[in-house]
Amino acid sequence: MTISKIEAPKALIPEDRLQARIEELAAEIERDYAQTEKLIAIGVLKGSVFFMVDLLKRLSIPVAVDFFQTSSYGDSTEPGEVRIKKDVDISIRGADVLLIEDIVDTGFTLRTILDLLRFRGARSVKLCALLDKKARRQAEVPIDYCGFEIDDHFVIGYGLDYAGLYRNLPYVGVYEGET
Repeated sequence: MTISKIEAPKALIPEDRLQARIEELAAEIERDYAQTEKLIAIGVLKGSVFFMVDLLKRLSIPVAVDFFQTSSYGDSTEPGEVRIKKDVDISIRGADVLLIEDIVDTGFTLRTILDLLRFRGARSVKLCALLDKKARRQAEVPIDYCGFEIDDHFVIGYGLDYAGLYRNLPYVGVYEGET
């Protein structure tokens, strides 16, 4: 497969709107977790990294940070079956967990992760997602903190990629190349 360079993808969410919404989300999270004894923010790799860093830099409450990474088994399995590629290193038992994700699409993988975190004894588990693509949802996933609802576009930038590229764009754009 050859990946052609795209000049300037159409901006769906410009950088200034991203940063303003992240500021609002941080204020909500700060308010909701003001009295927590142990907050652990867990980012879902790799897409959440840009969003997670900008979000957590705006919090003044103490927070531990860890990461989780999954992948689908492939075409021969049923939706929702995931393989853990990188598990959290911090014990979450008795802690408040804030799971941070770039985009909620079908919901299968996130539902699995959320159920696993609850099973492991987290005091509470909430989901913060930058983007919600409801049109593709197949599994119910409660999003406690949502940045933006988007239509069914293939999006890149600000952590989202096509074939591992374009994560470094400072905005969310619509990819119009061949997928």
